[in-house]
Amino acid sequence: MKTVVLEVRSPADQLTGFAEAWKSGRSERSTRIGFATPELLWQVLSVKRWELLKMMRGAGPISIREAARRVGRDVKAVHADVTALLKAGLLDRAEGGGVVFPFDALKVEFLLEAAYGPRPALPSRRRLRAARWRA
Repeated sequence: MKTVVLEVRSPADQLTGFAEAWKSGRSERSTRIGFATPELLWQVLSVKRWELLKMMRGAGPISIREAARRVGRDVKAVHADVTALLKAGLLDRAEGGGVVFPFDALKVEFLLEAAYGPRPALPSRRRLRAARWRA
């Protein structure tokens, strides 16, 4: 199964991963497309573009006009989305015309971590009640 993985990684981490694959001489089973920030990932992979990719999976080559008809959207708007997805590497141009989603699966990976470390522990309800009685 040919999978594309969209991930949030710094450019330095992406280069390190490339260097490791180059040294080992082994390719991964999946294609990886990295984004510097989660915001950039969501800018490229908007809700409308996600719907477009869902419609195109397994459909083979399809024209932009047909894609617009299937998702019930304006041809001009779908053309703009297809152009963005082509630039991102999620779609390919088909030999006979149109575009194709060349993968069997799409996976999105990113980690959201706490910005300032662990949260301080909040006082228990029993301590809060005792503090109220003392006041």
